[in-house]
Amino acid sequence: MNDLSAFTITRKWPATQPDRLQLYSLPTPNGVKVSIMLEETGLPYEPHLVSFERNDQMSPEFLSLNPNNKIPAIIDPNGPDGRPLPLFESGAILIYLADKTGQLIPQDAAGRYECIQWLMFQMGGIGPMFGQLGFFNKFAGKDYEDKRPRDRYVQESARLLAVLDQRLEGRSWIMGEQYSIADIAIFPWVRNLIGFYEAGELVQFERFTNVQRVLDAFLSRPAVIRGLGIPKRD
Repeated sequence: MNDLSAFTITRKWPATQPDRLQLYSLPTPNGVKVSIMLEETGLPYEPHLVSFERNDQMSPEFLSLNPNNKIPAIIDPNGPDGRPLPLFESGAILIYLADKTGQLIPQDAAGRYECIQWLMFQMGGIGPMFGQLGFFNKFAGKDYEDKRPRDRYVQESARLLAVLDQRLEGRSWIMGEQYSIADIAIFPWVRNLIGFYEAGELVQFERFTNVQRVLDAFLSRPAVIRGLGIPKRD
């Protein structure tokens, strides 16, 4: 049995199954990327809820694993060379899990980097822009009388959706017929934009028929359905 006691985070979230990958997360767009990936690949794992309501992400235990206080984070007790590997940043975790399992990323070099390219499109564009639009449309920013900040993110989010829509023309998934970590990274954010952030009308989402088509296919996958609710909220 693996001993994870050297990791401070296990004092707050004890590992009852230390031989399994430990997931510290919350079912947000970034968090569910990893739970969906784990469900898709079939890797055994133990989820731990990091509650924003309790401010868990600012606890010394969580910061010992991710000093940037963001979910998700993992400890893989069976990391490279058989040593435990702690890792944060959802994009890095997706690449690591794809490489570990040999799943959901093209195996040829050119395809691999093309897939990572679209993962970075989400990390650098879709995530930050959709998140800011959510702030200005649904959260504290909605009370600002000046709507120029909101409209700036509306325009940029719509532009990114147009790029994605064009990419999906004639393709089943972002990489063509092969479902990949690029889809797992992007579509939870699209779902959040038009659902939780209530911004579908603002970006005129109905224009992006390819995005809607692939989003529907994504949300119908059994592993996605399971992963969207992991870790279970209190």
